Amino acid sequence: MSRSSSQLRADAERIWWAGVRQVLPDRLIPACVQREDDKLVVGGESIDLRKVRRIAIVGAGKASGAMAIALEEVLGRSLLAGKEAGGWVNVPADCVLPTRCVQLHAARPAGVNEPRPEGVAGTERILEIVSSLGPEYLCFGLWSGGGSALLPSPISGVSLADKIRVTQLMSSAGANIEQLNTVRSQLSRVKGGGLARTCRAGRLISLIISDVPGDPLEVIASGPTVQRKASPRDALDVLNELGLRGHPDLASVEAILRRPVPAKEIEASPARVTNLLIGNNAMAVDAAGCEAERLGYSHAMIAATAPEGAAEDVGRHLAAIAQRMRDEPGPDCLLSGGEPTVRLVDAAARGRGGRNQQLALSAAAALGDCHGIALLSGGTDGEDGPTDAAGAVVTAKVVERAARLGLDPNDYLRRNDAYALFDAVGGLFKTGPTQTNVCDLRVVVTEAAARGRELADTDQSHHH
Repeated sequence: MSRSSSQLRADAERIWWAGVRQVLPDRLIPACVQREDDKLVVGGESIDLRKVRRIAIVGAGKASGAMAIALEEVLGRSLLAGKEAGGWVNVPADCVLPTRCVQLHAARPAGVNEPRPEGVAGTERILEIVSSLGPEYLCFGLWSGGGSALLPSPISGVSLADKIRVTQLMSSAGANIEQLNTVRSQLSRVKGGGLARTCRAGRLISLIISDVPGDPLEVIASGPTVQRKASPRDALDVLNELGLRGHPDLASVEAILRRPVPAKEIEASPARVTNLLIGNNAMAVDAAGCEAERLGYSHAMIAATAPEGAAEDVGRHLAAIAQRMRDEPGPDCLLSGGEPTVRLVDAAARGRGGRNQQLALSAAAALGDCHGIALLSGGTDGEDGPTDAAGAVVTAKVVERAARLGLDPNDYLRRNDAYALFDAVGGLFKTGPTQTNVCDLRVVVTEAAARGRELADTDQSHHH
């Protein structure tokens, strides 16, 4: 009994979801924050609550709203009331959920992953809160992927339009997350440790969910509570690497990056700051592996520790591994995590898509008929580019439909229009917002698993 195309797809989706569930805030927060009578244990450190006058909670990111809710749950109703807890967290509009004491603020519309005026207003409120705290206050910062766009506060001389333009130009040039945040942190009052420098609480504890391969804390959400390592010179170097130095739309930004850094931008935070990484891509890949084993697959795993290359190259690489797994003895499932880049064609020719859809379409083009293989690539936040899909799934059925409709994957790849093709053939993977964000998770399953189980079943019947 071989597994059908539909069964392989169902398995791939179950394995993907198992990975995502492991990194949801309602699992991650209780694992690192516990209440024990008059103590709060955070990441193994004990805090005497009798010495804490008030608790403030601030943050930004796609997972940060759910993080706030999970933290409220751990702290409990009586402690929240007794310490007059409250705060403000910037989230996408589709991640606003009911809370007890923290205001969740829609800092941008769903699917618009760039800074907006409502994000600037929300960031001003966060800065007001942290600058009004005192030495007997405990402040929690909740940061996750997407925080950079949700926490805009341009420095003097840089407009919001300037920041949006530089981000758009860098993204179109294929910038990875580290390059983007190196530049963005230099143009912000809050990024690169700016929020920590503004905070007047005695303790500032940041809980961080990483959406960056390798988990560099200063890059995640552009490190609002992590002292920046990058300099304006580094930001200029990034623009140079991307071929954007001297671009007419970036003249004012380059002028700002060439001026001396004010002393107040490099001073230490007055608060005692702790930055704790509580969730990352490797955790999701591990949990997906456990589910793959449970479903009877023998799996191999890779979690990227540095930015990946082009989505098209990663897709072709996964396709080659998928074919080997199907055709040769050994593992029959590959789980991988990371975040590739996409170089966008000119806007006039460009369709719709995201890096996961581009990767999946590149794999489909390389795989041919795709018999005995399902490949799923999805953003763990449920958002892939400016679309309503998390990513896409490639199966024999999907490829057959594309061939029947005369749709050429390479044509759609060239135009960054993967969404249109997958939409036409039933290959889109839609999840809605997941309330977490740890890069992308890819699942490859092959029919070899079914063959292996069939042999095992035959052996069992002989023993009986």
